[in-house]
Amino acid sequence: MPSTKTLVSIVDDDQSISRMLGRVLTAAGFQVVSFGSAEEFLDLEQPEQPACLILDMNLPGMSGINLQRHLNDAGRNIPIIFISADADEAAQQRALDAGAVAFLSKPFSVDALLEKLRSVAVLELI
Repeated sequence: MPSTKTLVSIVDDDQSISRMLGRVLTAAGFQVVSFGSAEEFLDLEQPEQPACLILDMNLPGMSGINLQRHLNDAGRNIPIIFISADADEAAQQRALDAGAVAFLSKPFSVDALLEKLRSVAVLELI
């Protein structure tokens, strides 16, 4: 189980998804910070880089794939788990090719998400 200090950021404009994920991840021992947009994530000065970013592909304003590109260009190598209700296979492959650790289609299994997060959290400790 991760330390309570393992920070996970969620970027999803659907507040119900963010709240649900926040509750589940907090109960699993993660520290969670949620954002409603990519711009909000970038604008907030965070004292610590998240161990993982759960990122919706389709966001208003800057898309999830554009946020991933921005972070990569800035040298911020944050493991990303993409979530999406309507991304096509080509978009999924672009995200994975750009370094995403997983792509989960909504609705997704919370157990599958937790498994991916735990593997990322373990890698962060190495």
